[in-house]
Amino acid sequence: MEIRAMLTLLFLSFCFFSTNLVPSALAIWLTLPVTGTKCVSEEIQSNVVVLADYVLVSDDHSHNPTIGVKVTSPNGNNLHHKENTTHGSFAFTTQETGNYLACFWMDGQKQGGGEVNVNLDWKIGVAAKDWDSVAKKEKIEGVELELRKLEGAVEAIHENLLYLKGREAEMRIVSEKTNARVAWFSIMSLGVCIGVSALQLWYLKRFFQKKKLL
Repeated sequence: MEIRAMLTLLFLSFCFFSTNLVPSALAIWLTLPVTGTKCVSEEIQSNVVVLADYVLVSDDHSHNPTIGVKVTSPNGNNLHHKENTTHGSFAFTTQETGNYLACFWMDGQKQGGGEVNVNLDWKIGVAAKDWDSVAKKEKIEGVELELRKLEGAVEAIHENLLYLKGREAEMRIVSEKTNARVAWFSIMSLGVCIGVSALQLWYLKRFFQKKKLL
Protein backbone atom coordinates (compact mmCIF):
# COMPACT_ATOMS: atom_id res chain seq x y z
CA MET A 1 0.00 0.00 0.00
CA GLU A 2 2.84 2.39 0.79
CA ILE A 3 4.40 1.78 -2.64
CA ARG A 4 1.06 2.39 -4.35
CA ALA A 5 0.52 5.60 -2.38
CA MET A 6 4.03 6.77 -3.28
CA LEU A 7 3.46 6.03 -6.96
CA THR A 8 0.12 7.86 -6.84
CA LEU A 9 1.79 10.90 -5.27
CA LEU A 10 4.57 10.86 -7.85
CA PHE A 11 2.05 10.57 -10.66
CA LEU A 12 -0.02 13.49 -9.37
CA SER A 13 3.12 15.58 -8.96
CA PHE A 14 4.16 14.67 -12.50
CA CYS A 15 0.76 15.71 -13.87
CA PHE A 16 0.94 19.01 -11.99
CA PHE A 17 4.41 20.01 -13.16
CA SER A 18 4.27 18.54 -16.67
CA THR A 19 1.66 21.04 -17.86
CA ASN A 20 4.21 23.87 -17.82
CA LEU A 21 7.67 22.43 -17.30
CA VAL A 22 7.92 19.11 -19.13
CA PRO A 23 8.30 19.10 -22.92
CA SER A 24 5.14 17.46 -24.17
CA ALA A 25 3.24 16.21 -27.18
CA LEU A 26 1.00 18.62 -29.08
CA ALA A 27 -1.76 17.55 -31.45
CA ILE A 28 -2.63 20.55 -33.63
CA TRP A 29 -5.19 21.04 -36.38
CA LEU A 30 -4.31 23.70 -38.92
CA THR A 31 -6.71 25.05 -41.52
CA LEU A 32 -4.76 26.09 -44.60
CA PRO A 33 -6.24 28.78 -46.84
CA VAL A 34 -6.03 28.52 -50.63
CA THR A 35 -3.32 31.17 -50.60
CA GLY A 36 -0.98 32.05 -47.79
CA THR A 37 0.98 30.17 -45.16
CA LYS A 38 0.20 28.97 -41.67
CA CYS A 39 3.02 28.47 -39.17
CA VAL A 40 3.45 26.91 -35.76
CA SER A 41 6.30 27.92 -33.47
CA GLU A 42 7.63 26.42 -30.27
CA GLU A 43 10.38 27.72 -27.99
CA ILE A 44 12.70 24.77 -27.35
CA GLN A 45 15.98 24.44 -25.50
CA SER A 46 19.13 23.10 -27.08
CA ASN A 47 19.88 19.37 -27.20
CA VAL A 48 16.20 18.34 -27.19
CA VAL A 49 14.76 15.64 -29.46
CA VAL A 50 11.82 16.73 -31.63
CA LEU A 51 9.58 14.35 -33.56
CA ALA A 52 6.57 15.31 -35.65
CA ASP A 53 4.11 13.67 -38.04
CA TYR A 54 1.75 15.56 -40.29
CA VAL A 55 -1.06 14.46 -42.59
CA LEU A 56 -3.35 16.33 -44.96
CA VAL A 57 -7.09 15.94 -44.43
CA SER A 58 -9.43 17.22 -47.14
CA ASP A 59 -13.22 17.04 -47.14
CA ASP A 60 -13.37 17.65 -50.88
CA HIS A 61 -12.60 14.40 -52.70
CA SER A 62 -13.15 15.88 -56.16
CA HIS A 63 -9.49 16.92 -56.35
CA ASN A 64 -6.25 15.83 -54.73
CA PRO A 65 -4.59 18.80 -53.02
CA THR A 66 -1.00 18.69 -51.82
CA ILE A 67 0.90 20.86 -49.39
CA GLY A 68 4.39 22.19 -48.81
CA VAL A 69 6.18 22.03 -45.47
CA LYS A 70 9.22 23.86 -44.18
CA VAL A 71 10.80 23.69 -40.71
CA THR A 72 13.46 26.19 -39.70
CA SER A 73 15.65 26.75 -36.65
CA PRO A 74 15.94 30.04 -34.69
CA ASN A 75 18.95 30.96 -36.85
CA GLY A 76 17.02 30.30 -40.07
CA ASN A 77 18.63 26.94 -40.89
CA ASN A 78 16.46 24.61 -42.96
CA LEU A 79 15.66 21.46 -40.93
CA HIS A 80 12.94 19.98 -43.16
CA HIS A 81 11.55 20.99 -46.54
CA LYS A 82 9.07 19.02 -48.60
CA GLU A 83 6.58 19.94 -51.34
CA ASN A 84 3.79 18.20 -53.28
CA THR A 85 3.03 15.89 -50.38
CA THR A 86 0.02 14.78 -48.36
CA HIS A 87 1.83 13.41 -45.32
CA GLY A 88 5.26 13.12 -43.83
CA SER A 89 7.37 13.41 -40.72
CA PHE A 90 10.51 15.11 -39.48
CA ALA A 91 12.89 14.53 -36.61
CA PHE A 92 15.87 16.46 -35.32
CA THR A 93 17.83 17.32 -32.19
CA THR A 94 17.89 21.03 -31.44
CA GLN A 95 21.29 22.71 -31.66
CA GLU A 96 20.34 26.10 -30.24
CA THR A 97 17.71 27.54 -27.93
CA GLY A 98 14.90 29.57 -29.45
CA ASN A 99 11.71 29.43 -31.52
CA TYR A 100 11.52 26.59 -34.03
CA LEU A 101 9.08 27.31 -36.85
CA ALA A 102 7.04 24.85 -38.93
CA CYS A 103 5.17 26.39 -41.88
CA PHE A 104 2.53 24.77 -44.13
CA TRP A 105 0.98 25.96 -47.38
CA MET A 106 -1.06 24.59 -50.28
CA ASP A 107 0.81 23.96 -53.49
CA GLY A 108 -0.19 26.53 -56.08
CA GLN A 109 -0.33 24.10 -58.99
CA LYS A 110 -3.02 21.98 -57.35
CA GLN A 111 -5.23 24.65 -55.85
CA GLY A 112 -8.80 24.32 -56.99
CA GLY A 113 -10.86 23.45 -53.99
CA GLY A 114 -11.38 25.17 -50.69
CA GLU A 115 -9.47 25.11 -47.47
CA VAL A 116 -7.81 21.93 -46.23
CA ASN A 117 -6.83 20.75 -42.77
CA VAL A 118 -3.48 19.48 -41.57
CA ASN A 119 -3.11 17.32 -38.48
CA LEU A 120 0.27 17.95 -36.83
CA ASP A 121 1.47 15.63 -34.05
CA TRP A 122 4.41 17.48 -32.45
CA LYS A 123 6.41 15.65 -29.75
CA ILE A 124 9.21 17.19 -27.72
CA GLY A 125 11.68 15.83 -25.21
CA VAL A 126 10.34 13.03 -23.00
CA ALA A 127 7.19 12.70 -25.11
CA ALA A 128 9.34 11.99 -28.18
CA LYS A 129 11.09 9.06 -26.55
CA ASP A 130 10.12 5.58 -27.76
CA TRP A 131 9.28 3.96 -24.44
CA ASP A 132 8.19 0.71 -26.08
CA SER A 133 11.68 0.24 -27.49
CA VAL A 134 13.19 1.13 -24.11
CA ALA A 135 10.98 -1.44 -22.38
CA LYS A 136 11.92 -4.17 -24.87
CA LYS A 137 15.61 -3.34 -24.81
CA GLU A 138 15.94 -3.19 -21.03
CA LYS A 139 13.25 -5.82 -20.39
CA ILE A 140 11.19 -3.70 -18.04
CA GLU A 141 7.44 -3.30 -17.76
CA GLY A 142 4.66 -2.25 -15.45
CA VAL A 143 5.64 -0.23 -12.41
CA GLU A 144 9.32 -0.17 -13.34
CA LEU A 145 8.54 1.30 -16.75
CA GLU A 146 6.31 3.96 -15.21
CA LEU A 147 9.09 4.84 -12.77
CA ARG A 148 11.48 5.24 -15.71
CA LYS A 149 8.99 7.60 -17.34
CA LEU A 150 8.71 9.58 -14.12
CA GLU A 151 12.49 9.69 -13.88
CA GLY A 152 12.68 11.11 -17.39
CA ALA A 153 9.99 13.66 -16.54
CA VAL A 154 11.86 14.74 -13.39
CA GLU A 155 15.06 15.18 -15.40
CA ALA A 156 13.16 17.28 -17.94
CA ILE A 157 11.69 19.41 -15.14
CA HIS A 158 15.15 19.89 -13.64
CA GLU A 159 16.59 20.97 -17.01
CA ASN A 160 13.71 23.38 -17.60
CA LEU A 161 14.15 24.89 -14.14
CA LEU A 162 17.85 25.41 -14.82
CA TYR A 163 16.97 26.98 -18.17
CA LEU A 164 14.41 29.31 -16.57
CA LYS A 165 16.92 30.20 -13.86
CA GLY A 166 19.49 31.09 -16.50
CA ARG A 167 16.97 33.19 -18.44
CA GLU A 168 15.98 34.99 -15.23
CA ALA A 169 19.62 35.76 -14.49
CA GLU A 170 20.13 37.11 -18.02
CA MET A 171 17.03 39.30 -17.76
CA ARG A 172 18.13 40.56 -14.35
CA ILE A 173 21.56 41.54 -15.74
CA VAL A 174 19.94 43.34 -18.68
CA SER A 175 17.55 45.12 -16.31
CA GLU A 176 20.38 46.21 -14.02
CA LYS A 177 22.42 47.52 -16.96
CA THR A 178 19.40 49.39 -18.30
CA ASN A 179 18.68 50.94 -14.91
CA ALA A 180 22.34 51.99 -14.57
CA ARG A 181 22.29 53.62 -18.00
CA VAL A 182 19.05 55.43 -17.23
CA ALA A 183 20.51 56.68 -13.93
CA TRP A 184 23.66 57.99 -15.65
CA PHE A 185 21.58 59.59 -18.39
CA SER A 186 19.42 61.32 -15.76
CA ILE A 187 22.52 62.61 -13.94
CA MET A 188 24.00 63.88 -17.21
CA SER A 189 20.71 65.53 -18.17
CA LEU A 190 20.54 67.22 -14.76
CA GLY A 191 24.17 68.40 -15.13
CA VAL A 192 23.47 69.81 -18.59
CA CYS A 193 20.38 71.65 -17.31
CA ILE A 194 22.35 73.13 -14.40
CA GLY A 195 25.19 74.13 -16.74
CA VAL A 196 22.82 75.78 -19.23
CA SER A 197 21.04 77.64 -16.41
CA ALA A 198 24.38 78.88 -15.04
CA LEU A 199 25.44 80.09 -18.48
CA GLN A 200 22.14 81.90 -18.95
CA LEU A 201 22.52 83.68 -15.60
CA TRP A 202 26.10 84.63 -16.42
CA TYR A 203 25.09 85.95 -19.85
CA LEU A 204 22.16 87.94 -18.47
CA LYS A 205 24.34 89.39 -15.71
CA ARG A 206 26.99 90.58 -18.22
CA PHE A 207 24.27 91.91 -20.52
CA PHE A 208 22.71 94.04 -17.79
CA GLN A 209 26.14 95.17 -16.59
CA LYS A 210 27.03 96.37 -20.10
CA LYS A 211 23.75 98.22 -20.28
CA LYS A 212 24.53 99.67 -16.87
CA LEU A 213 21.29 98.36 -15.51
CA LEU A 214 23.04 96.67 -12.59
